[in-house]
Amino acid sequence: MVNQKVSFHGSDIEKIAEAYGIKKEEITNFSANVNPLGISPMLRKALAEHVDAIRTYPDRDYTGLREAIAGYAGTDCQNIVVGNGATELISLLIRTVNPKKTLIIAPTYSEYEREIALNGGSCQYYALRETEKFVLDLGDFLGQLHPGVELLILCNPNNPTSSLVGRQEMEELLEACRKQGVFVLVDETYMEFVSHYERVTAVPLVERFENMAVLRGTSKFFAVPGLRLGYAITGNRRFLESIRRQQNPWSLHSLAAVAGGAMFGDEEYIAMTHEVIARERERMYVRFAEDTRFQPYVPTANFMLLRIRKKDISSEMLFERAIREKMMIRDCSDFLFLDKEYIRFCFLNPEQNDRLAECLLSPDMEPFRA
Repeated sequence: MVNQKVSFHGSDIEKIAEAYGIKKEEITNFSANVNPLGISPMLRKALAEHVDAIRTYPDRDYTGLREAIAGYAGTDCQNIVVGNGATELISLLIRTVNPKKTLIIAPTYSEYEREIALNGGSCQYYALRETEKFVLDLGDFLGQLHPGVELLILCNPNNPTSSLVGRQEMEELLEACRKQGVFVLVDETYMEFVSHYERVTAVPLVERFENMAVLRGTSKFFAVPGLRLGYAITGNRRFLESIRRQQNPWSLHSLAAVAGGAMFGDEEYIAMTHEVIARERERMYVRFAEDTRFQPYVPTANFMLLRIRKKDISSEMLFERAIREKMMIRDCSDFLFLDKEYIRFCFLNPEQNDRLAECLLSPDMEPFRA
């Protein structure tokens, strides 16, 4: 057992296993926010049938892959650039904008700040407020959009709050940013988990707003973090060409190019994912809302943020309690603007969710102090 507090990312299974003396295969990961259905059956079949694709270079322009993404996302394939996961594209997008000053809506994913620093820029933050249930107050935000900001980054739905900016609000935000010369990066990593997300996604706005790009990946919704397939969508062709000039050739391997055409077309898998997540999201929210020791915030994605109301219980204690039962949740105390009162977990299959709920909602927590 570890003797001091260590923060773990959802992908740090090996570190967790070593720290706690648990086999990584035995840990149920509620921290990684990955689709509990696993790999798409169509994708599994396609990879097996096209393994020989690695004998040749992929199409340098990834035309077939971009066409598959365009059909899935509802945009023109000329608006799309693909990359080695969302991480590469975050780096390329920031490098292309090259901002001296970036505004980030937080708490959120920490990789943005890292890339800004590597590019020589500085970050400012707009804090989502607990009093607003971590939902963006657009009027207040726009009132604080000061001159000098060149890039705005917002994750939508946001990680870790699972809160959402709607389409109309996004339009108002983009218009205000356009007037001030601010480029907007909308990270939609978790958008596909949102019920009826086609009504909310910012993708249709790229044709109207040249000051924006939408970022998506496949790691979470399609449960393929090891595939490293991400894509960005923008209607600003000059910006897009600048990204492509900076990108290394053949950034994606041949199997990733094959995979896209298969998984984006697996309609049964996509529909089943929506059904499972919507059901478990509602069920788990209600279950924790009924316990006075927790304040869950209404989730829109495949994970939920909770505040611990009981003063003698901390996020570290609950992390320890869960990991001792071979379940990993996210201690959110290292997120900017959060503290030891907050935890996050994603929704897996019903049996796994029930086991986590029974662990965290047990009436006796005192024996599990860290």
